[in-house]
Amino acid sequence: MSFASFIIGLIICLKLRKQSKKLNLLQLDRFFTIAIFYLIALLSIEIISKIDSFKWVFHASLLALLIFCIVQKVFEKQNMLILAVAPVIILSFLGDLLETFRETFYKEWENSIDNIPGFAFIWMIAILIVLNRQNKAAEQDRIIRLHEAEINKAIAIRKEELEILVLERTSEIMKQKTELEESLNSLQKTQNQLIQSEKMASLGELTAGIAHEIQNPLNFVNNFSELNKEMIEEMLEEIEKGNLAEIKSIAKTIEENEEKIMFHGKRADSIVKGMLQHSRSSSAVKEPSDINALADEYLRLSYHGLRAKDKSFNALLKTDFDSTIEKINIIPQDIGRVILNLLTNAFYAVSEKKKKLEQNATAINNYEPTVSVSTKKVGDKVEIRVIDNGNGIPQKVLDKIFQPFFTTKPTGKGTGLGLSMSYDIVKKGHGGELKVETIDQERTTFIIQLPLI
Repeated sequence: MSFASFIIGLIICLKLRKQSKKLNLLQLDRFFTIAIFYLIALLSIEIISKIDSFKWVFHASLLALLIFCIVQKVFEKQNMLILAVAPVIILSFLGDLLETFRETFYKEWENSIDNIPGFAFIWMIAILIVLNRQNKAAEQDRIIRLHEAEINKAIAIRKEELEILVLERTSEIMKQKTELEESLNSLQKTQNQLIQSEKMASLGELTAGIAHEIQNPLNFVNNFSELNKEMIEEMLEEIEKGNLAEIKSIAKTIEENEEKIMFHGKRADSIVKGMLQHSRSSSAVKEPSDINALADEYLRLSYHGLRAKDKSFNALLKTDFDSTIEKINIIPQDIGRVILNLLTNAFYAVSEKKKKLEQNATAINNYEPTVSVSTKKVGDKVEIRVIDNGNGIPQKVLDKIFQPFFTTKPTGKGTGLGLSMSYDIVKKGHGGELKVETIDQERTTFIIQLPLI
């Protein structure tokens, strides 16, 4: 018996037995275990008996084993291995039969017959090499697929974690959005309250001036009413006398007085309306307005307002109004509020400078508080200038003066909203510009530019 054939049979039995265990096929596992012992027994018998003709029994057993393996569907993947060794076993089996039963023929062709299994063996080696390479490639492919499966699993786990994280973050963002919206609503309410407070604060500045201004027309109304009463009594006396010429003269005087009463009554009415317009929220309705009259009115109101609080304060008021300016479309109460804010700041600036200079007798004699208001038509714009000869604005804070809540006044003296509101009214409400020019310790000029159209 060829020892090589025994090794081939042993390898096949071991491989297929391993496959049977992997597939949990106990009967086949047992079968291949018995086959291994059977092959060992045949090899032992041949070695002990030294009968060469016994070889064909061994090869026949191997051939039967191969046929059994081929018909088992569970070993389809091992068919290449079986087919690789089959030629060696078959040719060896045929050679053994010829040697045993056709000895003469065998001896005649012995060399050729002995070489044929050699070629089959070479074929088997080649097939086994190819099969080994395929197995290695398949194993690498299996490892790669396993690695990809692990990567995909890790990706799936990470994706699930990220989805959970995204949901958590989305929930946090939505919560923060809700909180921010609530905060924004709260801030908007607070802002509206502050704006209204600022309006009421500026209304307070107007109150004293309005009281002074409204007193004049009311005095005229009262005086002319009393005068008309006296003249009516006088006219009744003249009627009794029948003095027609005197009656006509008195009647004409009464008529003139009534016209004056009506004029000053309307004046008082316009002052009250202006006060009401200033105190309520803007209706944002533009209307043709006389900018010169508006600036002049708020100059006097703001000055008298400051005088009402400080009787010792005096200032020189200067005006320079361009008479060629026609009525322009503005929201009068809003622009009036801007002018009032600028004038209030101007009077405050000259008042503070005067108080500071009072410590120096020479300096105070050379200083006269002056506030000027002028209007001028410049191209397609109207320019309103409010100028004071106060201490000016320091350059280091000049960029901040239009910011909300920024103020150069001491605590309690200002809210820091006046200039901010004025800037928004001019810029956003009227499409204009609000600028400032200043010389430290000399003067400040605020410039309002409003479009004519």
